[in-house]
Amino acid sequence: MPHSFGVRARTRHMFAKKFRQHGPIHLSQYLMKVKVGDYVDIFADPSIHKGMPHKGYHGRTGIVFNVTKSAVGVRVNKLVNGRIIEKRIHVRIEHVRKSKCQQEILRRKISNEAAKKKARETGVKVNLKRQPKQPKEGYFLENPGGNDVEITTIQPLPFSDLV
Repeated sequence: MPHSFGVRARTRHMFAKKFRQHGPIHLSQYLMKVKVGDYVDIFADPSIHKGMPHKGYHGRTGIVFNVTKSAVGVRVNKLVNGRIIEKRIHVRIEHVRKSKCQQEILRRKISNEAAKKKARETGVKVNLKRQPKQPKEGYFLENPGGNDVEITTIQPLPFSDLV
């Protein structure tokens, strides 16, 4: 039996509201402040059909290039036949949420500037690069009976064939 190739084909879970998330959309979604240059995540709200993006853009992050009365224009990268094309799409504000992808970068930028300022004042060189998680520091285990008691070491018995 042939299957369909419609616009919303194979979106059973993608365009379904999560458990206990049904109901009308919050008013704060409509009052969300979006400016040109902001990073936004395209997340289609299945309860509003108007201005819904194509399923291929669901979950993508893009940059706002245009803001209209009820929608935003978003620049999104799309993989087409092995090459990445920048697509410009307009999506209604209900299907867009502010992205958190830049938060860690901006937080690090502020802390780096503060560390640079402090380093200039004190004259101490500071490393601003991110470091991977280092191995744990080595340590000596305290003797459980105190320093006077000798530690007894236990060794396994050598294997013997009991046949």
